[in-house]
Amino acid sequence: MRSRSNSGVRLDGYARLVQQTILCYQNPVTGLLSASHEQKDAWVRDNIYSILAVWGLGMAYRKNADRDEDKAKAYELEQNVVKLMRGLLQCMMRQVHKVEKFKHTQSTKDSLHAKYNTATCSTVVGDDQWGHLQVDATSLFLLFLAQMTASGLRIIFTLDEVAFVQNLVFYIEAAYKVADYGMWERGDKTNQGIPELNASSVGMAKAALEAIDELDLFGAHGGRKSVIHVLPDDVEHCQSILFSMLPRASTSKEIDAGLLSIISFPAFAVEDMNLVNVTKNEIISKLQGRYGCCRFLRDGYKTPREDPNRLHYDPAELKLFENIECEWPVFWTYFIIDGVFNGDAVQVQEYREALEGILIRGKNGIHLVPELYAIPPNKVDEEYKNPHTVDRVPLGKLPHLWGQSLYILSSLLAEGFLATGEIDPLNRRFSTSVKPDVVVQVTVLAENNLIKDLLRKHGVNVQSIADIHPIRVQPGRILSHIYAKLGRNKNMKLSGRPYRHIGVLGTSKLYVIRNQIFTFTPQFTDQHHFYLALDNEMIVEMLRIELAYLCTCWRMTGRPTLTFPITHTMLTNDGSDIHSAVLSTIRKLEDGYFGGARVKLGSLSEFLTTSFYTYLTFLDPDCDEKLFNDDSEGSFSPDSDLGGYLEDTYNQVTESEDELDQYINHLLQSTSSKCYLPPLSKKTEDSHVFSAIHSTRDILSVMAKAKGLEIPFVPMTLPTKVLSTHRKSLNLVDSPQPLLNKAPEDDFQWPRDDHGDVDCDKLVEQLKDCSNLQDQADILYILYVIKGPSWDTNLSGQHGVTVHNLLSELYGKAGLNQEWGLIRYISGLLRKKVEVLAEACTDLLSHQKQLTVGLPPEPREKTISAPLPPEELTKLIYEASGQDISIAVLTQEIVVYLAMYVRAQPSLFVEMLRLRIGLIIQVMATELARSLNCSGEEASESLMNLSPFDMKNLLHHILSGKEFGVERSGFDGRSGFFACCSSDGHSLTHSLDACGARAVWQVLFQVLETEHWSGQTRLSSNGVLRPIHSSTSSPAISIHEVGHTGVTKTERSGINRLRSEMKQLFSVSQAVASSAHSSKSARSSTPSSPTGTSSSDSGGHHIGWGERQGQWLRRRRLDGAINRVPVGFYQKVWKILQKCHGLSIDGYVLPSSTTREMTPQEIKFAVHVESVLNRVPQPEYRQLLVEAIMVLTLLSDTEMNSIGGIIHVDQIVQMANQLFLQDQMSIGATDTLEKDQVTGICHFFYDSAPSGAYGTMTYLTKAVASHLQELLPNSGCQMQ
Repeated sequence: MRSRSNSGVRLDGYARLVQQTILCYQNPVTGLLSASHEQKDAWVRDNIYSILAVWGLGMAYRKNADRDEDKAKAYELEQNVVKLMRGLLQCMMRQVHKVEKFKHTQSTKDSLHAKYNTATCSTVVGDDQWGHLQVDATSLFLLFLAQMTASGLRIIFTLDEVAFVQNLVFYIEAAYKVADYGMWERGDKTNQGIPELNASSVGMAKAALEAIDELDLFGAHGGRKSVIHVLPDDVEHCQSILFSMLPRASTSKEIDAGLLSIISFPAFAVEDMNLVNVTKNEIISKLQGRYGCCRFLRDGYKTPREDPNRLHYDPAELKLFENIECEWPVFWTYFIIDGVFNGDAVQVQEYREALEGILIRGKNGIHLVPELYAIPPNKVDEEYKNPHTVDRVPLGKLPHLWGQSLYILSSLLAEGFLATGEIDPLNRRFSTSVKPDVVVQVTVLAENNLIKDLLRKHGVNVQSIADIHPIRVQPGRILSHIYAKLGRNKNMKLSGRPYRHIGVLGTSKLYVIRNQIFTFTPQFTDQHHFYLALDNEMIVEMLRIELAYLCTCWRMTGRPTLTFPITHTMLTNDGSDIHSAVLSTIRKLEDGYFGGARVKLGSLSEFLTTSFYTYLTFLDPDCDEKLFNDDSEGSFSPDSDLGGYLEDTYNQVTESEDELDQYINHLLQSTSSKCYLPPLSKKTEDSHVFSAIHSTRDILSVMAKAKGLEIPFVPMTLPTKVLSTHRKSLNLVDSPQPLLNKAPEDDFQWPRDDHGDVDCDKLVEQLKDCSNLQDQADILYILYVIKGPSWDTNLSGQHGVTVHNLLSELYGKAGLNQEWGLIRYISGLLRKKVEVLAEACTDLLSHQKQLTVGLPPEPREKTISAPLPPEELTKLIYEASGQDISIAVLTQEIVVYLAMYVRAQPSLFVEMLRLRIGLIIQVMATELARSLNCSGEEASESLMNLSPFDMKNLLHHILSGKEFGVERSGFDGRSGFFACCSSDGHSLTHSLDACGARAVWQVLFQVLETEHWSGQTRLSSNGVLRPIHSSTSSPAISIHEVGHTGVTKTERSGINRLRSEMKQLFSVSQAVASSAHSSKSARSSTPSSPTGTSSSDSGGHHIGWGERQGQWLRRRRLDGAINRVPVGFYQKVWKILQKCHGLSIDGYVLPSSTTREMTPQEIKFAVHVESVLNRVPQPEYRQLLVEAIMVLTLLSDTEMNSIGGIIHVDQIVQMANQLFLQDQMSIGATDTLEKDQVTGICHFFYDSAPSGAYGTMTYLTKAVASHLQELLPNSGCQMQ
């Protein structure tokens, strides 16, 4: 007999350990592992982690086998693994109805269960009796299903099981927006059953999606039908959200030891090594103890102070658990494995030695890993006084199977029995490796030969869509329909992937469908859904963003290939040439760089060998799934008059279309519409249906009376100055404007029937001969109000021509004419919604940015704090907009732009927690009214007429704090141009369009963040720039730059510069505390100077009062509207709350007990503070309150232990305002200084810089000292 090698003996020892501590709990029928001999339930997550030691030991035996018995042992161990994985699969497949339902609802009640009966695979508790929704557990199953399959195990047997796994992918692909209960099954750490977005769930889902993508579940024995498909954009969503969350674990947990499984084995989900190290160091510094790591701060599980008779905690009870949290040895096993993967022998040795010291010796001397170590009840007070000094005792399960398994696995790795690549065959460990630069392949295709010829005139040679046959080109929405068939299975009643938007990563691959190569155009070029794609400058901007996104986020082999179509909508107004913005973009693409992205421009045939391919074999003819098996096919698509690339292009190639061609044509034709309205006349002097002296608002006023409708005036032709009345209900501009006189009803030339009512049939007849866009809109709106959108007009004797159809056609015409106000309004009437609205909202929420829509206060302003289904989200926006459909549409637009920026420039949002869309829109209109010196009506109207590109740029300037001026460079008849000169010297050029004979010409604009006063620039008699209808240029009008005072965010807050000044003032306040007389003396001895004298800014420039007037009021209004606060603001508020009983803000108290529930770094605490501040409706007043709180937070740096009572922040601001007024009157100001009617604050105080003798911080500091005098003990505490 051959003697056993030393390695064989060691493996036999581990085999006995595995058998006695893990496999003894495995059910022989189902293969599931019970949690212990007492707890017979099988948890999904625990089962997977517990079987890893068995999997690793099996591979170790196979690699180190020196006897036949070793090979048999390896096979036996591997089959134990297969049995368990198939047992979990059976548990989930019995809940297939939940998988199907959850894909659409993402409700906690529709989720897969977290634990099952070990003997029967059945459920053990009700849907609402446990925190079942744990996305990380399902993701962990898929991750190791992929890893184990790649290692050679055969776990999936049939195509039905493949379809189920594909639907599990759909189950977890939206993890980035699903609030669940997390690794510890409790959600929010108060343990009250509140789900929250968990970084551990998002990270594990990302890892699982990446691991299982393009994996053949049948291994070496499979084919393309057993391959799993994952949409790369879902992976990237998870990646970006995870990056934004870490090192935070969730809104209620500022750090969690469970993140070790995300930053290292098994997920390796984080690609930024710096972020990995930051998260790891946070865990070590905040959670590590002598016996392992706490799960999270203030974790009450099994602590002596936890009440075992209650499942939940009282909020203030969490403070009791601080410093006595139980410590879990399992987390040290993660550190050992992490050290092995990183080649850090010192880390491996340190944690192995530490772990050996806390293991429990069982029978026969085997090592057991306990669940946790807890403080003995009689030593709690001692541990409070001296943390990490009391000896702890083991509690909970012994062994803890999860920890026991990872202990054995880490030992096998550390001792060399396993290589890292054997337990990570899919190479996830290389996620932090440097990736090569991505070159994006761009192919430009002309829609037809006409466009192809126009491009050739400019020296740009491209192919048309017909030229590239047999390669097929389709819009991106068709790919969404195709993917909706992936994973369908009649046997299990699985519907496949829900119809969802597919991002640019998905459309940048080439697809092989039924042996034909397809390329899909990005959805941002699709004019089918929303009007953003009607703006050529916006398309170019979105192309720039998406190319940069591709360069950053592309992870697949091969290069991304983006197909950019040049369509008839990208021509000039007369159709004679290519739009200049599109043409210049093509020029930049030819240079090889565009927007910071490396690009290669070429024909599609050149890129066939370097592109990434996906084979969609589920559409093959021999598959059970048929293309036309659903009667409702095509019903997912919204109505539009702008279709895609119809397949008649290819009729020249084949006479008989196959089923795929028919299916694609069916989808395209279901979203196209016919033309019914008469063509528009290009003449500006066309006669109108109604008298020119009457406005559309007058028409609607009479219509409302005629119908007895209690509706606000909702004008149709937005380009006219009378069309903002319906917006006035939102008070976009704070200055009230007089209403225009309404014309008497009898003056209107209405077509009447015999009964004197409005004759709708005659209106339809007039519509036939109406060639003016505005009049067509007027008539259709009247029909919309009277008859409704479904009324059949029988226009030109054709049946089925509804008002809705005609509005859709009018929408297309308005798009071609760039009538943005009209486009937005018709979009509202048609209830169009941005297809990516829900995704955009989710992006913002997942980056920890809450949203509010509508204007304050509540309940009109509605908060969005969790992802909502698209229909519910749209309904909420319309409700918050007061049924003002233009504002509702604009709100959607702003949300999309914010989402673009939060993905591309997250630094813009660092100091913002809640984005108030209503206030942002209000600030846009207010800034316009002041900078152009126009009325509120005209400002609101001009805002609605901005092109999407201009609107997006305006929003960016407000967010970023850039200062720039407006100048007019000239007009050329129908279209004019003006330029916005930013402070960095660049110029942005935009065009003006005529809006009809009745319409008032409006100027597209860029608003100054730094306002200019009416005395500096007078634009026109009524404050609006007017185009000149001549070929000569109009006189140039420019608004010049006004210095660089307080441009940076730090300077705006005024905190850092004034820290030393305020400390000096606090030193003075020691004398204030001693006597009231000295307080008055201190206030009167402040140096004074005339208001008109100049003061110095941070850059050394001297700016007179007249030049600086209005700057700081605007800055406070802007910062208050976007909820910008200084860095570290919430943490400083937490500290000051520990020294007082609470902060009173506008009548609402933020109690000090909040700190007993929440820790300073929690987003939950920041949200709580924001909810109090947001009760203040005036943004500039809110910002003064923030400044006052920042002065108060300086007390947290002093040695003062306690202040005592409740600090009334609004009283401090009012007192500071009074001190300011006293000083102003002492130097000659009158007592009639203008004040805010609501708050009583002087406008000049709002407009004061933070620093200086008359700065707000000076007076706020004095007010704080005076206010605290009433709260401090009589003995007088000195502030250091």
